[in-house]
Amino acid sequence: MGRKVTLATCSLNQWSLDFDGNLERILKSIEIAKAQGAKYRLGPELEICGYGCADHFYESDTLLHSFEVLRKLLESPITQDIICDVGMPIMHHSVRFNCRVLFLNRKILLIRPKMLMANHGIYREMRWFSPWNQLRKVEEYFLPRMIQQVTGQDTVPFGDCVLSTKDTCIGTEICAELWHPRSPHIQMGLDGVEIFTNSSASHHELRKADQRVNLFKSATIKSGGIYLYANQRGCDGDRLYYDGCAMVAINGDIVAQGAQFSLNDVEVVTATLDLEDVRSYRGEICQPHMESEPKPCHRVKVDFSLSSGDDIYLPTHQPIEWHFHTPEEEISLGPACWLWDYLRRSGQAGFLLPLSGGVDSSSTACIVHSMCVLLCQAIEDGNSQVLEEVCLLVGDKSYRPQHPKELCGHILTTCYMASENSSVDTCNRAKDLANQIGSTHMNINIDMAVKGILGIFSVVTGRLPQFRTNGGSHRENLALQNVQARVRMVLAYLFAQLSLWARGKPGGLLVLGSANVDESLTGYFTKYDCSSADINPIGGISKTDLRSFLLYCVEQFQLTALRGILAAPPTAELEPLTDGQLSQTDEADMGMTYSELSVIGRLRKISKCGPFSMFCKLIHMWKDALSPTEVAQKVKHFFRMYSVNRHKMTTVTPSYHAESYSPDDNRFDLRPFLYNTRWSWQFRGIDNQVVSQMAANTHPKAKEPEESSIQRNP
Repeated sequence: MGRKVTLATCSLNQWSLDFDGNLERILKSIEIAKAQGAKYRLGPELEICGYGCADHFYESDTLLHSFEVLRKLLESPITQDIICDVGMPIMHHSVRFNCRVLFLNRKILLIRPKMLMANHGIYREMRWFSPWNQLRKVEEYFLPRMIQQVTGQDTVPFGDCVLSTKDTCIGTEICAELWHPRSPHIQMGLDGVEIFTNSSASHHELRKADQRVNLFKSATIKSGGIYLYANQRGCDGDRLYYDGCAMVAINGDIVAQGAQFSLNDVEVVTATLDLEDVRSYRGEICQPHMESEPKPCHRVKVDFSLSSGDDIYLPTHQPIEWHFHTPEEEISLGPACWLWDYLRRSGQAGFLLPLSGGVDSSSTACIVHSMCVLLCQAIEDGNSQVLEEVCLLVGDKSYRPQHPKELCGHILTTCYMASENSSVDTCNRAKDLANQIGSTHMNINIDMAVKGILGIFSVVTGRLPQFRTNGGSHRENLALQNVQARVRMVLAYLFAQLSLWARGKPGGLLVLGSANVDESLTGYFTKYDCSSADINPIGGISKTDLRSFLLYCVEQFQLTALRGILAAPPTAELEPLTDGQLSQTDEADMGMTYSELSVIGRLRKISKCGPFSMFCKLIHMWKDALSPTEVAQKVKHFFRMYSVNRHKMTTVTPSYHAESYSPDDNRFDLRPFLYNTRWSWQFRGIDNQVVSQMAANTHPKAKEPEESSIQRNP
């Protein structure tokens, strides 16, 4: 009958500037797609060079090598008899564009540049690319000589166009275009395009997957159609983890779904669908509107069919229910996959983690353990590449892990760095957790190093600082805490470099950090302490979510030692114990709870609140717990801490990006690091509102709206 089409999309673990590896993964995905009967293959955004090239996009080498890879693809017999849709940067009229290149049988069919750029949050596409803002405009693109020699073409169509095969019409969207209020698929659908494709480099954030799925469903539920989504997967050399989720939808239903988190570098998702289902759906819903499109799409025709003449007995894919991971599962899987990519691509032999026995470092340890679980499962499932990389990591070609705990002993070294201020309880909690996950564990006492440093200071100045409990000033007390914290960082790097050497093994270890997003927000850590590491898998995750994650690990991995860790109050243990008990807790030091910090963090970043706006919102959000005066104190205290400590964000360890309120200074949260910490104008506005509120409560006015007392500073 010639109406059923088999289409393929994929998730690829591409690596920026790894042209050899990227080519290999693209070819493998095309080979799998053809083996599954597909006549069209869609890949991720900028898959040839990798999405995260950043300022390397400025380099002519990046453009040159991308065309060299394209030539290899055109020449390969693997790419014959299937429409291939690949992504790469292209310069046209001396302007760089983020493009899709569609080709078939050694001929380029069209080049479609991105029209709506991602330029918010962590994205900076306008720094490197220009949008193609000429609606329905198509120009001639003169191909480089190396491509002309393969295709025999001098020019190809370049611009806002769609592809017409003998049996259907295919239109392209690129990543952020789907999220835009003027998405191209709307007008393309009204002009009769039946298959929409979206090539993305979309990163993981906690609780984001459902937004993405709802967009795909809504893209075709309004006017019908088939929608294919391809995405990058893995860490391509940055703080982001691209979380796959390749999928196919038709008329508002998901019919095929790829994994969100996986150690497979190549995953291909195919679906067989009936074009008549699209036409029937549109016949009822869209019939009055289909001819109203004023400017039709420019169609590039190709003598090729996606369907065959005899397909009556070919089964089609039916709707499925999307499986969403819980936030706890996302924390267990996303950072674990990110760590594995970083470890195997860095050439190091494992991780070293300072394990304090608290929630944060225990969360990092559990993520590494989860990584080992994923590795063992992948090997058991027959992933030969993962097995080869694990053998390379441990230095034994014959090695085959029997259990995640055993593998963890090879990969993870943990160390408890005790001082005279450490308690026996935290030492035991760290030891118990290390035993349960299987890490190679050490106990290190730092007192000798701390006393040596203080001895140098005393010899030079003739003064010896004292803790607050021994009569010292605030400055002395803080300096003594910082010395301990920084000594731990120095020792962590020493043991990371030499602990394998001491055991007679080759290689070094990556140091893992354990500062959560809320502590980064307030600067509640010592600059260049144990938060200074090579990478930090929890730096974008809140304390509240980490506690929930550890509860999940108790059940999922039977790590019962976590119960004691969760029951203990968070503490840095940098001040002397009082009668053997803690005299210092994190929340008391910070002046607010971790749950309050999460609310404040979201208001600051997501809701774009300064001090005054935040106060105006929180007096309503917290009205059942705090008075306006107490809210004002919290807000002012936070902004003082935030502004005093903002300089620490300039040196913060690269962290897994998991939260939309992350204070990471690299490119996500761009702000000054030298503030007027008095915030005199802003705080005066808050104080005026508190006085007004108190006066209003003392002398209430009849029938006045509740919000009337909240006014902006003149």
